[in-house]
Amino acid sequence: MTELTSLKYLTGFGNQHSSEAVPGALPIGRNSPQRASHGLYAELLSGSAFTAPRAQNQRTWLYRRQPAAVVGGYQPLAHALWKSGAAAGESAPPDPLRWGPTPLQGEGDFVDGLRSYAVNGEVGVGGMGALAYVATRAMGRRALVNADAEMLLVPQQGRLLITTELGRLEVAPGFIALLPRGMAFKVDPLDVPARGYVCENHGASFRLPELGPIGSNGLANPRDFEAPVAWYEQEAGEYEIVKRHGGQLWRATQSHSPFDVVAWHGNLVPCRYDLARFMTINTVSFDHPDPSIFTVLTSPSDTPGWANVDFVIFPPRWMVAEDTFRPPWYHRNVMSEFMGLVLGQYDAKPEGFKPGGASLHNSYVPHGPDAEAFDKASNADLKPHKLEATLAFMFETRWLLKPTSWALHDAPLESNYADCWQGLKDEFKA
Repeated sequence: MTELTSLKYLTGFGNQHSSEAVPGALPIGRNSPQRASHGLYAELLSGSAFTAPRAQNQRTWLYRRQPAAVVGGYQPLAHALWKSGAAAGESAPPDPLRWGPTPLQGEGDFVDGLRSYAVNGEVGVGGMGALAYVATRAMGRRALVNADAEMLLVPQQGRLLITTELGRLEVAPGFIALLPRGMAFKVDPLDVPARGYVCENHGASFRLPELGPIGSNGLANPRDFEAPVAWYEQEAGEYEIVKRHGGQLWRATQSHSPFDVVAWHGNLVPCRYDLARFMTINTVSFDHPDPSIFTVLTSPSDTPGWANVDFVIFPPRWMVAEDTFRPPWYHRNVMSEFMGLVLGQYDAKPEGFKPGGASLHNSYVPHGPDAEAFDKASNADLKPHKLEATLAFMFETRWLLKPTSWALHDAPLESNYADCWQGLKDEFKA
């Protein structure tokens, strides 16, 4: 990945970071001095309640040229395809659903190009939304603030330059970006058109999963997450602020850039992660393990083990299990599974599942390998082999995901998806 020469990064997930674009802009020994240096304003951005336990407390102090409060009045902004909460979804039969790649059409920026596949929960309470984006131009003098949810971006095609209040991130396919709730950002495609996926998380903030018997090392290592260094925009002029608030979009204008933070310190930070650094755990004996061993990030719920949403990946890895059906087994899961494919071929679906596409298997909807994958895996010579040039992911949630009107009526929904299992015959021999 070729980085912009001016971009630098701080490392560590959940770490207390500090950065300044101008020497001396960061106060020492106090957070809010009577007069901040360089004529700056001190502002606190909280990602948790003030009294949250220290280990879960999230906040960052910003030292900026003008406070975020300096903004005009908001007016409603129409957006037909970005939906939030179960009430915005439609009833769907208990069938498996699959979509072809999101069409690379339209002349819009990242905000214009967002469209929701499926939603659950309730804004302000919990739940998630699974979205696609297509961006064919930069956001320019436009910024997005999602006060309802943090956003996990999974690029599938085209690099992105993400500008946030704390600095800039370059994110390519194979990387993810995690953007905190309430923080202004904009997304500019470095390659046009750009396409990918978004998880809008309305529940507890994403964190690294506990490792349990795995021990102290494995899966996603905290040191591999990268936060931006302080950077501020010097160009003067108006900005449009688009705000997601209460499940609706609003817009206002302000006379200055929201990316005017000269220094900051805290642990509520945007970050990127290279999925190639994920330390995959797999069996070295027999049986296909649960997909939970591929969890990168988790948003827990009030019931231990039942996540509000898990972000799970299926990366390149060695397959060595003996006397084992190596692809995922047929199953009905209490959790609902939304899947996307970044590149290559998913081993359980050699037929039909394409990069840029998606699938939804809701709670207790039966699914598993198609007939082609079953036949191939059942008769394979079980020598060690490596799955290469592939990257699939899953947003897994404890609640039913309700497809949107766009997903059911306008997106490239495959009406014959369930046919991929019709070739599985009754081979029982008494």
